[in-house]
Amino acid sequence: MARPRRLDDLAAQLTEAVAPRAKSLIITVYGDAVLPHGGSAWLGGLIDLMAHFGMSERIVRTSVFRLCKDDWLANTQIGRRSFYRATDSGKERFAAAGRRIYAPLTREWDRGWDLLMVPPNALDGETRDSLKRELLWQGFGAASATVYAHPNCDEAAMHRLLAALGVADKVVHMKATLDRAGGFGALRDLVRGCWDVDQLEHDYAAFLDRFRPVWAALDVREAPDPRTAFVIRTLMIHDFRRILLRDPMLPPDLLPADWPGQESRMLTRNLYRRLAGPSESYLMSALTTANGPLPEADPAFATRFGGLADSEAFAGAL
Repeated sequence: MARPRRLDDLAAQLTEAVAPRAKSLIITVYGDAVLPHGGSAWLGGLIDLMAHFGMSERIVRTSVFRLCKDDWLANTQIGRRSFYRATDSGKERFAAAGRRIYAPLTREWDRGWDLLMVPPNALDGETRDSLKRELLWQGFGAASATVYAHPNCDEAAMHRLLAALGVADKVVHMKATLDRAGGFGALRDLVRGCWDVDQLEHDYAAFLDRFRPVWAALDVREAPDPRTAFVIRTLMIHDFRRILLRDPMLPPDLLPADWPGQESRMLTRNLYRRLAGPSESYLMSALTTANGPLPEADPAFATRFGGLADSEAFAGAL
C-alpha cells in the first residue's frame, strides 16, 4: 500500500495544480479568512501570506489596487502602512458566496423554480451580457436567450444583482412549480440544455482527485503544521469555490447517479474541520489590523459546513 504523501509536498503540488490568479486568490483569502476576523488587514501581512502561493509583492499590490477599483476593498492609510478592509459591497458579495460555499451537506427542494424573464429589447447589449455572466455565477441556467432558471436561488443576492445593474424594473421574476405528473425525464433533458452538467461533473471529479490525498495524509498525522494547514485550506476553498459558484445545486432527482458534487462538499467539510484550528492559529500570528492583532473569529465562523465545533482539533486550537 502506497504511503500517504507529506503535507508540505502536497501543498506545493496543489499550488501548481490549482494555479490561482492573484486577484481571485485574494478574494478567497478575504472571504474565507479575513472577513470572519473583522475584514481588515495590513498590506504587509497580506503580501507575506500571498508569498506562500508564489505571488510577488508587485502582483499583490497591483491586485489589491484593482480590487479597490472594483469596490471589493477600501484602503486606510496610517503613517506609512496601508490597511485594506472589505467594503459594504464586498461584504455583500462575500456573504452571498459564503451562503453557498459553507452550507450544510443536505438541502431540501420543494420542486419550486425561480424564473427570470428578460424582454427581448429591454436591455442594451453590454448590460445583457453583464446580466447573463453574473446570473451564471449565481447558478442560473439559460433556458433561452430571454429566460433564466434556478431550482434554489439566493433571492437576496439575485435582487441585489438586478438593482446593481439597474435592471430591477426591466426583468420579471416569477415562481414556478414542477408538475410531477410527467416525471423527471423531460426536465432532465432541459437541465442538460441549461447547464453544462458534464463539465461540472468533470470538475468535481478532478477536485476529488486533487484533495483526497490530503485526507490520506492527515489521517496518519495528529495535526498539520499551521502554515501548511493555512495554504491547503485556502487552495481547497479557492478550488471548490470556482466550481461551486457555477453549480446550481440541482436536486438529486435531476443529476446523474454517483454525482461527485456531494462527495466534493463532504470532503471539503471534513478537511475544513481538520484544518480550521491550525490554520486559524497561523492566520492570527500572520496578520495585523490598524488596531493591533486580528480579533477572534466571529461566532458565525464556527457554524460553517453545519458546525466546526464537531472537530476536536478545532475546539482545542482556539
